[in-house]
Amino acid sequence: MSEVNFENLLSTGAHFGHVTRKWHPAYEPYILMERNGVHIINLEETLTGLKKAQDFLSQVIKKNGEVLFVGTKKQAKDIVQQEADRCGMFYVVERWLGGTLTNYSTIKKSIKRLQLLEKEGSSIYQNLTKKEIQMLNRERVKLADQHRGIKDMRKVPDVLIVVDANFESTAVQEALRLEIPVIAIVDSNTDPSLVSHVIPANDDSIRTIQLILSALTNTILSAQVKDVDKQNDKVKDSESPKKNAHPELKKSVNSEEEVSLDDKEENAKDSSDGSDKTNDEVESD
Repeated sequence: MSEVNFENLLSTGAHFGHVTRKWHPAYEPYILMERNGVHIINLEETLTGLKKAQDFLSQVIKKNGEVLFVGTKKQAKDIVQQEADRCGMFYVVERWLGGTLTNYSTIKKSIKRLQLLEKEGSSIYQNLTKKEIQMLNRERVKLADQHRGIKDMRKVPDVLIVVDANFESTAVQEALRLEIPVIAIVDSNTDPSLVSHVIPANDDSIRTIQLILSALTNTILSAQVKDVDKQNDKVKDSESPKKNAHPELKKSVNSEEEVSLDDKEENAKDSSDGSDKTNDEVESD
């Protein structure tokens, strides 16, 4: 679904919050009512939050920003990886490693170790026993599983997209410490003040997660396409003046060429006359 509306959210169950005894008092502005001991989320607030998040995300992408998707809960893993791959961004779907953002230099060392272990014919495997090679293979598999979504990430991301800010509280806290904006699906059991761009919705529904993440991914893709088109237009604008530049100079060059051609014709006539005279003089002699 490319466009999110009230009916889409309602059909996916995005309006169902947690039971009232598990609610966070700061979440009150996003609650519509209470029914059968469960809080009902105001979907108008969901649409407003999603629109603001999409506008912000579009601005980040236009500035060549990088996005990190985070969703390690069972319901979100596959969707997060699929949507991150679709727009070419980074993701974390296994356990969030403490210090992934705040201690990124150590994470980079771990990624370099993984790249060394994955390199074919690496010197690290030379002169080792069978048992030592098996230990290195286990280490490689473990590191590959931990870093598979961030292996090519060269720096900390410009924005985080999080499924369930309460479940991913460590990632949210690290982003806050580094002042990295966070776009998150926030349920009624979570403090929304910790998140930069709140999308109030049911974060346990697979269909709701799919709908919202798909909308955010489409925003990233459209911003990337517009950025490419803008660059192509700049290239065309820079090339077009070269073809039609300085028409007066072109005219003067053409006139100079005509003059030079006339001079060549006259010189050719003079040389032919001179050669005729010399031939006549030779005959008379």
